[in-house]
Amino acid sequence: MWQSEQKKSTSTIENRKLINLLILLFPATIWLLIFFIIPLLIVLIYSFLERGTYGGVVWEFTLDNYQRLTQGIYWTIFWRSLFLAFITTIICLLISYPLAFFVATRKQPWRNVLLMLVIIPFWTNFLVRTYAWIVLLRSEGVFNTALQSLHLINEPLTLIFTPFAVTIGLVYGYLPFMILPLYATIERLDFSLLEAAQDLGANDLRTFFRVVIPLTMPGIIAGCLLVFIPAFGAFITPDILGGAKTMMVGNLIQNQFLEARNWPFGSALSILLMIIILIPVIIYFRISEGRKQSL
Repeated sequence: MWQSEQKKSTSTIENRKLINLLILLFPATIWLLIFFIIPLLIVLIYSFLERGTYGGVVWEFTLDNYQRLTQGIYWTIFWRSLFLAFITTIICLLISYPLAFFVATRKQPWRNVLLMLVIIPFWTNFLVRTYAWIVLLRSEGVFNTALQSLHLINEPLTLIFTPFAVTIGLVYGYLPFMILPLYATIERLDFSLLEAAQDLGANDLRTFFRVVIPLTMPGIIAGCLLVFIPAFGAFITPDILGGAKTMMVGNLIQNQFLEARNWPFGSALSILLMIIILIPVIIYFRISEGRKQSL
Protein backbone atom coordinates (compact mmCIF):
# COMPACT_ATOMS: atom_id res chain seq x y z
CA MET A 1 0.00 0.00 0.00
CA TRP A 2 2.73 2.40 1.01
CA GLN A 3 4.87 1.45 -2.02
CA SER A 4 1.98 2.02 -4.44
CA GLU A 5 1.33 5.47 -2.97
CA GLN A 6 5.03 6.28 -3.26
CA LYS A 7 5.02 5.22 -6.93
CA LYS A 8 1.98 7.40 -7.58
CA SER A 9 3.60 10.44 -5.94
CA THR A 10 6.83 9.82 -7.89
CA SER A 11 4.93 9.58 -11.19
CA THR A 12 2.96 12.71 -10.29
CA ILE A 13 6.19 14.63 -9.64
CA GLU A 14 7.67 13.41 -12.94
CA ASN A 15 4.53 14.43 -14.82
CA ARG A 16 4.67 17.88 -13.27
CA LYS A 17 8.34 18.22 -14.25
CA LEU A 18 7.48 17.18 -17.80
CA ILE A 19 4.62 19.69 -17.97
CA ASN A 20 6.87 22.46 -16.61
CA LEU A 21 9.54 21.56 -19.16
CA LEU A 22 7.00 21.68 -22.00
CA ILE A 23 5.75 25.07 -20.76
CA LEU A 24 9.32 26.40 -20.75
CA LEU A 25 10.02 25.02 -24.25
CA PHE A 26 6.75 26.28 -25.73
CA PRO A 27 7.83 29.94 -26.38
CA ALA A 28 11.14 28.88 -27.94
CA THR A 29 9.38 26.25 -30.06
CA ILE A 30 6.83 28.77 -31.34
CA TRP A 31 9.62 31.26 -32.06
CA LEU A 32 11.64 28.69 -34.06
CA LEU A 33 8.51 27.53 -35.88
CA ILE A 34 7.42 31.02 -36.97
CA PHE A 35 10.77 32.65 -37.67
CA PHE A 36 12.91 29.69 -38.80
CA ILE A 37 11.11 26.53 -39.86
CA ILE A 38 8.20 28.12 -41.75
CA PRO A 39 10.40 30.63 -43.67
CA LEU A 40 12.84 27.84 -44.49
CA LEU A 41 10.01 25.67 -45.83
CA ILE A 42 8.74 28.61 -47.93
CA VAL A 43 12.21 29.10 -49.46
CA LEU A 44 12.51 25.36 -50.11
CA ILE A 45 9.10 25.22 -51.83
CA TYR A 46 9.81 28.36 -53.90
CA SER A 47 13.05 26.78 -55.16
CA PHE A 48 10.98 24.16 -57.02
CA LEU A 49 8.60 26.65 -58.64
CA GLU A 50 8.77 28.73 -61.82
CA ARG A 51 9.30 32.46 -62.09
CA GLY A 52 6.30 34.57 -63.03
CA THR A 53 6.32 36.83 -66.07
CA TYR A 54 6.63 39.97 -63.96
CA GLY A 55 8.31 38.36 -60.96
CA GLY A 56 6.92 36.31 -58.12
CA VAL A 57 6.25 32.62 -58.60
CA VAL A 58 4.07 30.36 -60.72
CA TRP A 59 2.86 27.29 -58.87
CA GLU A 60 4.28 24.75 -61.31
CA PHE A 61 6.88 22.21 -60.20
CA THR A 62 10.27 22.39 -61.95
CA LEU A 63 13.92 21.47 -61.42
CA ASP A 64 15.21 24.16 -63.78
CA ASN A 65 16.40 26.35 -60.91
CA TYR A 66 18.76 23.65 -59.62
CA GLN A 67 19.85 22.71 -63.15
CA ARG A 68 20.75 26.35 -63.72
CA LEU A 69 23.13 26.17 -60.74
CA THR A 70 25.38 23.85 -62.75
CA GLN A 71 26.40 26.75 -65.02
CA GLY A 72 30.02 27.77 -64.60
CA ILE A 73 29.37 31.46 -63.88
CA TYR A 74 27.54 30.65 -60.65
CA TRP A 75 30.17 28.23 -59.44
CA THR A 76 32.81 30.89 -60.11
CA ILE A 77 30.95 33.18 -57.70
CA PHE A 78 30.64 30.38 -55.14
CA TRP A 79 34.35 29.55 -55.35
CA ARG A 80 35.23 33.24 -55.03
CA SER A 81 33.02 33.48 -51.95
CA LEU A 82 34.62 30.38 -50.43
CA PHE A 83 38.11 31.70 -51.12
CA LEU A 84 37.46 35.16 -49.66
CA ALA A 85 35.71 33.67 -46.62
CA PHE A 86 38.61 31.26 -46.07
CA ILE A 87 41.23 34.02 -46.39
CA THR A 88 39.19 36.23 -44.04
CA THR A 89 39.02 33.43 -41.47
CA ILE A 90 42.77 32.74 -41.61
CA ILE A 91 43.69 36.43 -41.29
CA CYS A 92 41.25 36.88 -38.39
CA LEU A 93 42.75 33.84 -36.63
CA LEU A 94 46.33 35.06 -37.06
CA ILE A 95 45.44 38.50 -35.70
CA SER A 96 43.02 37.41 -33.00
CA TYR A 97 44.99 34.60 -31.33
CA PRO A 98 47.90 36.70 -30.01
CA LEU A 99 45.52 39.56 -29.23
CA ALA A 100 43.13 37.30 -27.29
CA PHE A 101 46.08 35.71 -25.48
CA PHE A 102 47.37 39.15 -24.52
CA VAL A 103 43.97 40.30 -23.23
CA ALA A 104 43.30 37.06 -21.31
CA THR A 105 46.65 37.23 -19.51
CA ARG A 106 46.27 40.83 -18.30
CA LYS A 107 45.31 41.63 -14.73
CA GLN A 108 42.16 43.43 -13.70
CA PRO A 109 40.99 46.08 -14.44
CA TRP A 110 43.04 46.23 -17.65
CA ARG A 111 41.51 43.00 -18.88
CA ASN A 112 38.00 44.44 -18.81
CA VAL A 113 39.20 47.66 -20.45
CA LEU A 114 40.84 45.79 -23.33
CA LEU A 115 37.82 43.52 -23.69
CA MET A 116 35.59 46.59 -23.85
CA LEU A 117 37.75 48.01 -26.66
CA VAL A 118 37.15 44.81 -28.61
CA ILE A 119 33.38 45.08 -28.14
CA ILE A 120 33.11 48.82 -28.90
CA PRO A 121 32.82 48.34 -32.72
CA PHE A 122 29.50 46.52 -32.12
CA TRP A 123 28.09 49.80 -30.84
CA THR A 124 28.36 51.34 -34.32
CA ASN A 125 26.21 50.35 -37.27
CA PHE A 126 27.94 47.81 -39.51
CA LEU A 127 26.92 49.71 -42.65
CA VAL A 128 28.46 52.94 -41.36
CA ARG A 129 31.71 51.16 -40.45
CA THR A 130 31.87 49.64 -43.92
CA TYR A 131 31.32 52.99 -45.61
CA ALA A 132 34.17 54.41 -43.54
CA TRP A 133 36.58 52.17 -45.44
CA ILE A 134 35.72 53.99 -48.67
CA VAL A 135 37.23 57.14 -47.16
CA LEU A 136 40.37 55.18 -46.34
CA LEU A 137 40.76 53.18 -49.57
CA ARG A 138 39.60 55.47 -52.38
CA SER A 139 42.08 57.17 -54.72
CA GLU A 140 41.98 60.41 -52.71
CA GLY A 141 41.68 58.49 -49.43
CA VAL A 142 43.84 58.44 -46.35
CA PHE A 143 46.10 55.56 -47.43
CA ASN A 144 46.92 56.87 -50.90
CA THR A 145 47.38 60.41 -49.61
CA ALA A 146 49.78 59.22 -46.91
CA LEU A 147 51.80 57.07 -49.34
CA GLN A 148 52.06 59.93 -51.83
CA SER A 149 53.08 62.36 -49.10
CA LEU A 150 55.90 59.98 -48.11
CA HIS A 151 56.88 59.73 -51.83
CA LEU A 152 56.45 55.95 -51.74
CA ILE A 153 54.14 55.99 -54.78
CA ASN A 154 53.73 58.40 -57.69
CA GLU A 155 50.13 57.55 -58.57
CA PRO A 156 47.23 56.47 -56.36
CA LEU A 157 46.90 52.73 -55.91
CA THR A 158 43.67 50.99 -56.94
CA LEU A 159 42.52 49.78 -53.55
CA ILE A 160 38.77 50.27 -53.67
CA PHE A 161 36.46 47.90 -55.61
CA THR A 162 38.97 45.03 -55.46
CA PRO A 163 39.10 41.65 -53.68
CA PHE A 164 41.70 43.24 -51.39
CA ALA A 165 39.20 45.87 -50.26
CA VAL A 166 36.53 43.22 -49.69
CA THR A 167 38.92 41.11 -47.63
CA ILE A 168 39.96 44.10 -45.52
CA GLY A 169 36.32 44.99 -44.90
CA LEU A 170 35.39 41.42 -43.95
CA VAL A 171 38.36 41.06 -41.61
CA TYR A 172 37.53 44.34 -39.91
CA GLY A 173 33.85 43.50 -39.60
CA TYR A 174 34.18 39.97 -38.23
CA LEU A 175 37.40 40.22 -36.20
CA PRO A 176 35.58 40.48 -32.83
CA PHE A 177 33.73 37.23 -33.61
CA MET A 178 37.11 35.49 -33.59
CA ILE A 179 38.59 37.31 -30.60
CA LEU A 180 35.75 36.66 -28.14
CA PRO A 181 35.59 32.82 -28.31
CA LEU A 182 39.40 32.65 -28.26
CA TYR A 183 39.46 34.91 -25.21
CA ALA A 184 36.88 32.76 -23.43
CA THR A 185 38.94 29.62 -24.08
CA ILE A 186 42.33 31.10 -23.19
CA GLU A 187 40.96 32.64 -19.99
CA ARG A 188 40.07 29.14 -18.72
CA LEU A 189 43.47 27.74 -19.69
CA ASP A 190 45.42 26.14 -16.84
CA PHE A 191 48.82 27.83 -17.17
CA SER A 192 50.38 25.37 -14.72
CA LEU A 193 50.33 22.88 -17.60
CA LEU A 194 52.60 25.18 -19.58
CA GLU A 195 55.03 25.32 -16.65
CA ALA A 196 54.91 21.53 -16.36
CA ALA A 197 55.71 21.15 -20.07
CA GLN A 198 58.69 23.49 -19.75
CA ASP A 199 59.90 21.65 -16.64
CA LEU A 200 59.87 18.47 -18.72
CA GLY A 201 62.19 20.05 -21.29
CA ALA A 202 59.82 21.54 -23.86
CA ASN A 203 60.80 24.92 -25.27
CA ASP A 204 58.31 27.76 -25.82
CA LEU A 205 57.51 26.78 -29.42
CA ARG A 206 56.96 23.11 -28.58
CA THR A 207 54.83 24.05 -25.55
CA PHE A 208 52.69 26.30 -27.70
CA PHE A 209 51.98 23.71 -30.40
CA ARG A 210 51.75 20.64 -28.15
CA VAL A 211 49.90 22.13 -25.15
CA VAL A 212 48.36 25.54 -25.82
CA ILE A 213 46.93 24.88 -29.28
CA PRO A 214 45.18 21.57 -28.35
CA LEU A 215 43.71 23.05 -25.18
CA THR A 216 42.38 26.13 -27.00
CA MET A 217 41.17 24.20 -30.06
CA PRO A 218 37.44 24.54 -29.12
CA GLY A 219 37.80 28.33 -29.19
CA ILE A 220 39.71 28.20 -32.48
CA ILE A 221 37.03 26.07 -34.15
CA ALA A 222 34.17 28.15 -32.74
CA GLY A 223 35.83 31.39 -33.83
CA CYS A 224 36.52 30.07 -37.32
CA LEU A 225 32.87 29.06 -37.71
CA LEU A 226 31.62 32.42 -36.41
CA VAL A 227 33.79 34.21 -38.98
CA PHE A 228 33.58 31.85 -41.96
CA ILE A 229 29.78 31.46 -42.04
CA PRO A 230 28.81 35.17 -42.14
CA ALA A 231 31.81 36.01 -44.38
CA PHE A 232 30.74 33.37 -46.91
CA GLY A 233 27.22 34.79 -47.16
CA ALA A 234 28.19 38.48 -46.84
CA PHE A 235 26.62 40.94 -49.27
CA ILE A 236 26.96 44.41 -47.70
CA THR A 237 30.77 44.50 -47.65
CA PRO A 238 31.25 43.11 -51.20
CA ASP A 239 28.55 45.43 -52.51
CA ILE A 240 30.11 48.57 -51.00
CA LEU A 241 33.85 47.80 -51.21
CA GLY A 242 33.90 45.36 -54.11
CA GLY A 243 31.38 46.83 -56.52
CA ALA A 244 30.40 44.71 -59.52
CA LYS A 245 33.95 43.36 -59.85
CA THR A 246 33.87 41.24 -56.70
CA MET A 247 30.40 39.72 -56.54
CA MET A 248 29.89 37.11 -53.86
CA VAL A 249 27.06 34.64 -53.39
CA GLY A 250 25.25 36.99 -51.02
CA ASN A 251 25.16 39.68 -53.72
CA LEU A 252 23.93 37.13 -56.24
CA ILE A 253 21.02 36.09 -54.01
CA GLN A 254 20.19 39.72 -53.28
CA ASN A 255 20.12 40.56 -57.00
CA GLN A 256 17.85 37.62 -57.79
CA PHE A 257 15.28 38.67 -55.18
CA LEU A 258 15.38 42.47 -55.54
CA GLU A 259 16.50 43.24 -59.11
CA ALA A 260 15.86 40.21 -61.32
CA ARG A 261 12.76 39.34 -59.24
CA ASN A 262 13.53 35.68 -59.80
CA TRP A 263 12.43 34.36 -56.42
CA PRO A 264 12.61 30.64 -57.32
CA PHE A 265 16.22 30.85 -58.50
CA GLY A 266 17.14 33.04 -55.53
CA SER A 267 15.58 30.41 -53.26
CA ALA A 268 17.59 27.64 -54.96
CA LEU A 269 20.77 29.65 -54.41
CA SER A 270 19.84 30.12 -50.74
CA ILE A 271 19.27 26.38 -50.27
CA LEU A 272 22.64 25.58 -51.88
CA LEU A 273 24.33 28.19 -49.67
CA MET A 274 22.72 26.65 -46.59
CA ILE A 275 23.90 23.16 -47.55
CA ILE A 276 27.48 24.36 -48.06
CA ILE A 277 27.45 26.17 -44.70
CA LEU A 278 26.10 23.06 -42.93
CA ILE A 279 29.22 21.09 -43.92
CA PRO A 280 31.67 22.89 -41.54
CA VAL A 281 29.00 22.93 -38.83
CA ILE A 282 28.61 19.15 -39.06
CA ILE A 283 32.41 18.76 -39.01
CA TYR A 284 32.54 20.93 -35.87
CA PHE A 285 29.99 18.76 -34.05
CA ARG A 286 31.79 15.57 -35.13
CA ILE A 287 35.09 16.94 -33.78
CA SER A 288 33.41 18.00 -30.54
CA GLU A 289 31.86 14.54 -30.07
CA GLY A 290 35.23 12.91 -30.78
CA ARG A 291 36.94 15.09 -28.16
CA LYS A 292 34.25 14.27 -25.58
CA GLN A 293 34.58 10.54 -26.21
CA SER A 294 38.38 10.72 -25.98
CA LEU A 295 38.09 12.45 -22.61
